[in-house]
Amino acid sequence: MGTSQDGIRVEECGKRVRAYIGGHLVADTTRPSLVWEIPYYPMYYIPEEDVRAELKAEGPAEGPPELGEGTSYTVMAGGREVHGAARSRDALPGLIRLDWKAMDGWFEEDEEVFIHPRDPHHRLDILASSRHVRVEVDGVTVAESSSPRMLFETSLPVRYYLPKAHVRMDLLEPTATVTGCPYKGTAEYWSVRVNGTVHQDLAWGYRAPVAESQKIAGLVCFYDEKVDVFVDGVRQERPITPF
Repeated sequence: MGTSQDGIRVEECGKRVRAYIGGHLVADTTRPSLVWEIPYYPMYYIPEEDVRAELKAEGPAEGPPELGEGTSYTVMAGGREVHGAARSRDALPGLIRLDWKAMDGWFEEDEEVFIHPRDPHHRLDILASSRHVRVEVDGVTVAESSSPRMLFETSLPVRYYLPKAHVRMDLLEPTATVTGCPYKGTAEYWSVRVNGTVHQDLAWGYRAPVAESQKIAGLVCFYDEKVDVFVDGVRQERPITPF
């Protein structure tokens, strides 16, 4: 069931959620709430009685003004004190938000989840296609394939994942950049060198994606926002996204 706190969506969630610091249980609940403090993804708010660690109030906490005043807490678990690792909000009485990055591990049921909670309204479809996809960087064709995997993800433009055999891997240079996604896994990146210019972190791929995204394992995707993509000979408009 969903509610709204002055425009911020709040939904109950039936998953068992646990958080740990240094192997010590900080919270264990079957009654978490999902709160969209920002539009892109939610965070967990946990009933105060399901927080197992000791909380020590620090002072006022920053946060969206729609949720009223807040209090910041130090979380004490396993002999460690993590400052600012929890907060409460006046508009959500009895609930505690644990800072995601301050925890060493989060679990939904018995599966570890990374980066942020999964959004129940977020959908991801990966479809095999025979559409012809060609990618240009600075006028140079760097990839061309008639067997792409097309990834459709809520609120994002379609992404074209291409076999490495159809990509000019000789023009790609691996970088140290790594990002994570709770729906796909951990991505590695490549820069593209064409016409004497290096275009930083222009392509990425998932060597070992999570189970639901195995169809894109080992494939390469380019930022449509920064390259020219032609689908069945038609140049696509560059999408405008946070990326």
